[in-house]
Amino acid sequence: MKKRAVSMVLAIGMLLGLTACAGREKEVETSGEADQAEVEVSVFAAASMTETLMEIGNLYMKENPHVKLSFNFDSSGTLKTQIQEGAVCDLFISAGQKQMDQLDGEADPAVNTEGLDLVKEESRTDILENKVTLCVSEESKTGIHTFDDLAEELKTDEILLAMGNADVPVGQYTQKILAYYDLDEEALAEEGKISYGSNVKEVTTQISEGSVDWGVIYCTDAYSAGLKVLDYATPEMCGQVIYPAAVLKTSEHGEEAQEFLDFLTTEASLVIFENVGFSRVK
Repeated sequence: MKKRAVSMVLAIGMLLGLTACAGREKEVETSGEADQAEVEVSVFAAASMTETLMEIGNLYMKENPHVKLSFNFDSSGTLKTQIQEGAVCDLFISAGQKQMDQLDGEADPAVNTEGLDLVKEESRTDILENKVTLCVSEESKTGIHTFDDLAEELKTDEILLAMGNADVPVGQYTQKILAYYDLDEEALAEEGKISYGSNVKEVTTQISEGSVDWGVIYCTDAYSAGLKVLDYATPEMCGQVIYPAAVLKTSEHGEEAQEFLDFLTTEASLVIFENVGFSRVK
C-alpha cells in the first residue's frame, strides 16, 4: 500500500509539473504574439498607387498578422516635404526619381540641393514603370486622338487641358511633353487653357467630371477611373516613368519595412500591379 501511495504521489507530481511547463510555454507564445502585434509600418506612397497598394497591403497583413501597414497617399512632392519636415515614415515610394533623389545622400548634389541623407543605404530599388497618357471621359466626343492632335489644338482653339502642378511628377512629365512640342506652358495657363491639380487623383477627377476637355495622367489612374486612353507618351516625349522605393534611415521598424518592400517585388504583387497597367522595370 505504501509503495502504491508513493507511486501515485510521484505520478501526480509529474503531471502537475508537465501542466505547469505547458502553461509557461503557452504564456511565452502568447507574449511573443502580443509583442509582434505592436509593429506598425508607415508607408508613404504616390497617389497613383492607392488602389493597388491597398490590395497588396491587405494581402500582406493577412500573411503577416504581426504587422499593421499604415498608408499615406499623396503627390510625391508633398510626401517628400512631409518626410523632410519630420513626419513618421518607414517606407517611401515615389512616382519619380527626383523626389527620392532629393532625400538621398548618395544622389547628385545638383538634385539633392539641401544635402538630405534620409534614404537607407542599399534599400533603394526601382520597383515599377508606369505610362503617361492623354485621357478623356468615356462620354467625350472629342475629335482629338493623339498628343500631336492636342498640340495643334492648344495652339489654335479654346480648349482646357488638365495637368499636375510643377511639384508633382505627373505634372513634370506633362511639362516635358509641352516642351517637346515647343509649347509655352506659362502662356497657355494665362490664356486659360490649363487647369492644374495638386496630385494625379485631382487631375483624374477633373477628367471624370468633364470639367476639362482632356487630361494627362498615368495609365493606371485611367484604368482605375474607367477613363478612355487616347494616346501614350513616348520616352522621347517625357522619359521613363519609374517608381523608386526605399526604407528611410529614420525608421524605427526598418526590418519590417524592408520585408514589405521585398514583398512588393514578388510575383504575387507584380501580377496585381500589372492588372491595372503598371509594368516591370527592365
